[in-house]
Amino acid sequence: MFRKAAVTTVSNGNYLQGQTNGRLPAMDSGQPAQEGKVVLKKKVTLLRGISIIIGTIIGAGIFISPKGILKNTGSVGMSLTVWTVCGILSLFGALCYAELGTCIKKSGGHYTYILEAFGPLPAFVRVWVELLIIRPAATAVISLAFGRYILEPFFMQCEIPELAIKLITAVGITLVMVLNSTSVSWSARIQIFLTFCKLVAILIIIVPGVIQLIKGETQHFKNAFAGNDASVMGLPLAFYSGMYAYSGWFYLNFVTEEVENPEKNIPLAICISMIIVTVGYVLTNVAYFTTISAGELLLSKAVAVTFAERLMGSFSLAVPVFVALSCFGSMNGGIFAVSRMFFVASREGHLPEILSMIHVRKHTPLPAVIVLHPLTMIMLFNGDLYSLLNFLSFARWLFIGLVVAGLIYLRYKRPDMPRPFKVPLFIPALFSFTCLFMVALSLYSDPVNTGIGFAITLTGVPAYYLFIVWDKKPKWFRKLLDRVTLTLQILLEVVPSEEDQKS
Repeated sequence: MFRKAAVTTVSNGNYLQGQTNGRLPAMDSGQPAQEGKVVLKKKVTLLRGISIIIGTIIGAGIFISPKGILKNTGSVGMSLTVWTVCGILSLFGALCYAELGTCIKKSGGHYTYILEAFGPLPAFVRVWVELLIIRPAATAVISLAFGRYILEPFFMQCEIPELAIKLITAVGITLVMVLNSTSVSWSARIQIFLTFCKLVAILIIIVPGVIQLIKGETQHFKNAFAGNDASVMGLPLAFYSGMYAYSGWFYLNFVTEEVENPEKNIPLAICISMIIVTVGYVLTNVAYFTTISAGELLLSKAVAVTFAERLMGSFSLAVPVFVALSCFGSMNGGIFAVSRMFFVASREGHLPEILSMIHVRKHTPLPAVIVLHPLTMIMLFNGDLYSLLNFLSFARWLFIGLVVAGLIYLRYKRPDMPRPFKVPLFIPALFSFTCLFMVALSLYSDPVNTGIGFAITLTGVPAYYLFIVWDKKPKWFRKLLDRVTLTLQILLEVVPSEEDQKS
């Protein structure tokens, strides 16, 4: 199933590649089979990088139910404080990834940085859980929100049938994967458009809110820190909700090799995006409180709809459309980025060889994109999505914390590594502690689900020794895999990257 791993020792961010064999015969076509080399080209500009980050962070939550923080803090003032602090901490984490992305110029995000700092076993475990559970479940969840809100205007007077939601969701997932398989440029252009729609939707909320403040509608801000006292676990859970709302700042690092001038554009895109998202989130919540009381916000099923109905009348019908577009942007950005993790993991020998191949004409990592489609469909129609995400929510923070701790480790292990962008050491130290706190909070607040998630994650260890370390697989098995790989190459019209051939 997996080819033998290439040497995993890395020198200055350049992995030593194993020899990859097999090419498609020339295709008879009216145009050349390839324009230049068959590689993933640098098509992610600064604007496209910003759209990837903002487009994946902002999903449906800020429009529908941004109440996890308010519920656990007990007051308007404290909830706004937590929103701000979580934005700043997320910026710290993003800056750590900016340093890693400029000194390790390889795509793959978490996987690549763990491989660089700690070796192949933890890196394999990370990509194993991401491919089999986390990414299909997360994609299915955000896609279900897309399916529900795209149908909302057609079912205003009744409940939307669950089957209809799932069918539209399946169409949306397929459309996103076709888009990402067909063209990097078009995927990026659509991401820019969808990000613009998200920002317009947020401005539609913020501007009336500012007008309300100018009119003196500040009654809900009086005694802002008065209210129900948060429990001992309340503030940590509010903090957890806030950090989850900002998650997604790391996705640009998944496509580092496709970023133009990464030393400049990665830090710039990260800083600009996080400032926009943090200011947008805080001002959106301020706008809500100019019109909706804390109690009403907690009871509302869709806060943005309630807000729009009170201030904009029938224009509130547009809110579900904006939410659906927001979800579609998160789907598109997530699949675009995570497919590169699978591409790089395959290139390093940790996933099937076919996943590191590129379409001969479209220059997209077609197999790495479509591998998620069947897994996501299984999750969509058969899986208990929210339980799976609860099981593995701790894994996200565990591995992100490991990556940031790896940054500190590399400072001492390889002090001479070129670092065009370098953060003060207190930033990775504080953020890695934050991640450890999130893991500990998961264990304390939900030990059963966290324990199950930990057990699922540990299945990657025997899988690593079975598929990667054990190299005495039967000859017939290896021949079968070679035949399957060659057949898929011909069907999908993909070949190994020419850069891999030269390595």
